[in-house]
Amino acid sequence: MNKQAVLSLSGGMDSSTLLLHLLANGYEVTALSFDYGQKHNVELERAKELVRYINGFCIVDEESKTAEYPYYVKHQVIKLDGLQQLLNSALVTGGEEVPEGHYAEENMKATVVPNRNKIFSSIIQAVALSIAEQKNTECAIAMGIHAGDFSVYPDCRQEFRDIDFEAFKMGN
Repeated sequence: MNKQAVLSLSGGMDSSTLLLHLLANGYEVTALSFDYGQKHNVELERAKELVRYINGFCIVDEESKTAEYPYYVKHQVIKLDGLQQLLNSALVTGGEEVPEGHYAEENMKATVVPNRNKIFSSIIQAVALSIAEQKNTECAIAMGIHAGDFSVYPDCRQEFRDIDFEAFKMGN
């Protein structure tokens, strides 16, 4: 049985690199992308394109209609309809204009999507638990979060991620 992983795949550089890293290390990956009404949805298209590209190298068994690992990535875009109306962020449709500037600048705080990484981690954790139970194996949980963004995005801080993982372990 192949090693299992669930990845939050935004389509950006960090999560795309992590997907390739997982595949190179022998993981069968279930990649989840999230459509929460973000203005910059080009990353969702990039995630789909990357998965299509990778899956183009898989070998399909015509009899069983299954794809032979190591190149097949299961991918699903999860729509979080209605969330954008509840979030105060310049990054979601209906929010103010996205400010110009470097991530470290004060005006970039308008681009914080409250608790976005926690929302995503909760969903991928639930899926990982389901896969682990269904396949009777361990399942890695992976998120390509840019640690350098911590000054603007609080849920990119390592201590946040560590506490989130401890809560996950305690609750499960």
